[in-house]
Amino acid sequence: MTRIQIDKSDKINCITVEGHAGYGVKGTDIVCASVSSMLITTINAMLRVDESSIHYEKKEAYIKLEILKHSDTIDLLMDNLVSLLEELEQDYKKYIKINQ
Repeated sequence: MTRIQIDKSDKINCITVEGHAGYGVKGTDIVCASVSSMLITTINAMLRVDESSIHYEKKEAYIKLEILKHSDTIDLLMDNLVSLLEELEQDYKKYIKINQ
């Protein structure tokens, strides 16, 4: 199961994603691929907006994205990421768990 921890006060400050979904064979799992794609696309967009606004760490079955400097654009991208992850969780409840 992929576990997603969202840390926020009034704004989202950090998202940590751990584990393989287990929906399919490792390397061909569409749920894992979807989560990874959402995260990497969002991280790349944030880096283009302001490289100093985030810090991220990526390992096997683990990504942590921290907001260092909030802005309207960075917060919008983070909110969009959370919305996409929540939609995916609704479709694949046995494979994704979001804690907020």
